Amino acid sequence: MNVAVILCWVVGVMLLCSVLPCVLFMWNLRRYAAPPPARGEPVSVAVLIPARNEAANIGDALRCVLASGDVQLEVIVLDDGSTDDTAEIVASIAEHDDRVRLVAPVTLPAGWNGKQHACWRLAEASATGPNPASLLLFLDADVRLAPAAIARMAAFQQRGGAALVSGFPRLVTVGWLEWMLLPMIHFVLLGFLPMGRMRETTDPSVAAGCGQFMLASRDAYVASGGHAAIRATMHDGLLLPRAFRRAGFRTDIADITGLASVRMYDSAAKVWQGLAKNATEGIAAPTRIVPLTLLLLIGQVLPVVAATCCVALMTSVAIMGAVYDFPTLMAWLYGGVALAVVCSFLPRLLAVRRFRQPLRSALLHPLGMLLLLCVQWYALARQGLGRPVGWRQRAYASASSGEVGPV
Repeated sequence: MNVAVILCWVVGVMLLCSVLPCVLFMWNLRRYAAPPPARGEPVSVAVLIPARNEAANIGDALRCVLASGDVQLEVIVLDDGSTDDTAEIVASIAEHDDRVRLVAPVTLPAGWNGKQHACWRLAEASATGPNPASLLLFLDADVRLAPAAIARMAAFQQRGGAALVSGFPRLVTVGWLEWMLLPMIHFVLLGFLPMGRMRETTDPSVAAGCGQFMLASRDAYVASGGHAAIRATMHDGLLLPRAFRRAGFRTDIADITGLASVRMYDSAAKVWQGLAKNATEGIAAPTRIVPLTLLLLIGQVLPVVAATCCVALMTSVAIMGAVYDFPTLMAWLYGGVALAVVCSFLPRLLAVRRFRQPLRSALLHPLGMLLLLCVQWYALARQGLGRPVGWRQRAYASASSGEVGPV
C-alpha cells in the first residue's frame, strides 16, 4: 500500500468522524427547542431542592423559584447535613412564605449517594398533605430560574406526554477551565444523541437529561423507583431518565437557555472533579471510552493537526518551487482536510450564539476536547485503582471496589 492510498484512507476516516457529529448536531439543533408558553389552568408543582452547604446559593435560588408565575407551588428544601448557614437561611424565608418548607437531615444510609438520598426523601416529604402536587421538580440550589421557567416546562411535559422532562440551563463560565470544558456539554449532547429515536421510543440507551433541572410526573416517579433505583450513582442526569425508560415511560429534553442559568463550579479544581466524579457512568465507561476517544480525537482534534501539516507542506513547496506529481489527489486531500476542519468547528460556533457560550471556547475546541478526554481517562484510572470519589465533603467508594455509598 503506497503513501497516497494511506493518506486517502486517513483523510476519509477523519472526514467521516467529523461530518457525522456535525450533521447530527445541526439536525438536533432544530429539534432541541425552547418549551412552549404556558396556557390553561396553573398546574401544581412541588419544587424539591437538596442543599448541602449551599448558604451562598439557597437564598437566591428560593427567591427565583418563589417569583414563578402560572403555577401552584410548594417548595421543599432538604438540609443535607450542612455545616454552614443553609438551614437558617431557608428557615428565615419559610417564616415569611408558607410555600417553603425545610426538611431536617438524617444520617446517610450505606449504599446511597448523598444527592440521590436527599431527592428520594424530598419526594417522600412532598407526598404528605391532603393534595400532593402531581409534578415533582428536582432542582439544584445553584440554578436561577426565570419566572416563566416552571410553567413552560410543565406545559412542555403535558403537551409532549413524556413522564420526565429535563433542560440544560445557560452556563455561566468565569474561570478558564469552566469556559474551556463546560460548553462541551451541548456539543456531546447534540452531536451524539439520536434525538428522534429518543422521542419515539423508550429505549434506555438514548436516555438524556440534566440533573440540575428534572421535572417528573409523581405517578411515573413512584412506578419507576425514582432515585431509589439509582441510589448508588452520582449521575442522576443520565441514569434517572434511564430508570424511567426501563419502566416503560418516555423522557424528553428542552432548551431552557433563556429560562434558567447556572454556574456549576467556581474553581478549576471543582470543574475537574465535578466532571470526573460521574464520568465512568458516561463517556468514561470501560466499554465506551476507547471507541469514543478514537472518534473524538480523529474527528475533533486530528483535522487541525492535519490542516497545520498541509499549510506547512504547501509553504515548503512554494518556497522550493516544486510541482506535485499528483495535483488532483493533493487537491482532494487538502479539500477533505479543510472540510473536516469546518465540520469540527461548526457545531461549536453555532452553539456560541444559540447557547450564549464564549467564542474563545469554540475557537479552542481541539484543546478543550483533549482536556475533556484527559478528564475521562483520569476518572477511569481512578476507578481502576479503587480510589474513593470525593464530593460535597463526602467520600464515596469506587465502583470498581464492589462497594457503594459513603466511606
